[in-house]
Amino acid sequence: MDFLPDHGSCFVCGKSNPKSIGIAWQLMAGNHIFASFEFSDFQQGPPGFVHGGASAAVMDEAMGLAVFHSGYKVVTANLSIDYRKPIPLGKPVKIQAVMSGKTERRILALGEILLPDGSVAVSAKGIYAEANHFFDKVAEQFLEPEA
Repeated sequence: MDFLPDHGSCFVCGKSNPKSIGIAWQLMAGNHIFASFEFSDFQQGPPGFVHGGASAAVMDEAMGLAVFHSGYKVVTANLSIDYRKPIPLGKPVKIQAVMSGKTERRILALGEILLPDGSVAVSAKGIYAEANHFFDKVAEQFLEPEA
């Protein structure tokens, strides 16, 4: 597994953004995206638990990266989130995503956040649209995994 470079000022993984959630992504075989992470008080919603918007942002980023590393430069067209269990703050979770298909005009992805016991806390489906022009100025350093 290779760690992916952060995306500068990205809200989810940017090291130069002091307000970033701070996730370090790994690229696995088959362009699967993975991370082990503990949400902090900065992502709190209900006392002691993760805000639904924080977990949605993480799912969108993970699925978008899975699609990106499958060869497509995309933006989100639709994001569907199923909140199954609350995510406690300060507990290790696993985040995973993969591109799941392609239609004529859309690219599909699936993602999950797993609790320490392996149960699914959040499941997500994403529909992405190719948008190459948004990535014209993306530095090559953000595209390749770090060795």
